[in-house]
Amino acid sequence: MLRRVPRVVANPPLRFQALQREVGDGVDEAPALAALEVTEEQARSILSENDSPDVGFRWSVNPYRGCYHACAYCYARPTHAYLGLGSGTDFDRKIVVKVNAPELLAEAFAKPSWQGELIAFSGNTDCYQPLEAKYRLTRRLLEVCAAHQNPVGVITKGAMITRDLDLLGVLARKAHCRVTISAAFRDETMARSIEPGASPIGKRFEAMKALAEAGVEVGISLAPVIPGLNDDHLPELLERAKEAGASFAFITLLRLPLEVLPVFSERLREAQPLRAQKVENAIRQMRLGKMNESAPGERMRGHGARWQAIEQLFRLHVKRLGLNEGEALRERPTTFERPKRQLSLF
Repeated sequence: MLRRVPRVVANPPLRFQALQREVGDGVDEAPALAALEVTEEQARSILSENDSPDVGFRWSVNPYRGCYHACAYCYARPTHAYLGLGSGTDFDRKIVVKVNAPELLAEAFAKPSWQGELIAFSGNTDCYQPLEAKYRLTRRLLEVCAAHQNPVGVITKGAMITRDLDLLGVLARKAHCRVTISAAFRDETMARSIEPGASPIGKRFEAMKALAEAGVEVGISLAPVIPGLNDDHLPELLERAKEAGASFAFITLLRLPLEVLPVFSERLREAQPLRAQKVENAIRQMRLGKMNESAPGERMRGHGARWQAIEQLFRLHVKRLGLNEGEALRERPTTFERPKRQLSLF
């Protein structure tokens, strides 16, 4: 039996930067001191099933483990421990690539058990992180979905998504397709300090506009809300999203599970030393004295007067701008077309 052992194939930060510029991702600053290490993996499966009441999808695909965007608050950081790797710099720079992801999805579609439900790209790490420029796994996965008209939802901080406007447009016309651009900061400098590898905020809104013009339903994720740091950014971000063609929006409170808390706290104190204590106090205020809440149904939202004020601010501007008035994507009937069996000639 062939062992599915990950294989180190590259550690190319300079060539990697060139790829970023080529696809217009907008990241033009020097990378972190930690070198990029890319490992290829023959995965056993690609569809992940979710039963949490906190998210709006059951199935997701994640072609990459770890994420070059290096967001300090990323709730997926602890998953790197399953690989025997750390949740800090290892998560940011030791990226595992599931090179057989498209083939696995095609196999899943061929099974009678698949009912053509919405697939989320990605439920864990960003499917449009810069390595996608080389591996094109997200594009190939979308091609599989388009060939069988399977509904998709995409959430990303990567402006590289505009490369796939053609495919996303096809999915929007023939199946169902909704793209969510994540943007939690109005200030580029602040964003760069907390999520240093992600596309600039301006590039994300440009991508949103291009998607809307291509006929793709697009919206904004104001996540995470970090009280004392970006909660006053919400009105401006919603305005910009509406101007770019967004039709929906949502917010979630910062989550700091397991190893995410020390990573976030260290980055916050380094990047925003005068605000760090204020932010931590505000988090405890909304989390009933804790820095994190892991209970399903509670982990995405806060408590108390300050969180209620944030929700009210969000609802007021969403209503004023006419957002969130459409039909939920997951409630629509599937358009999935099952692969046809090839008849044998013998």
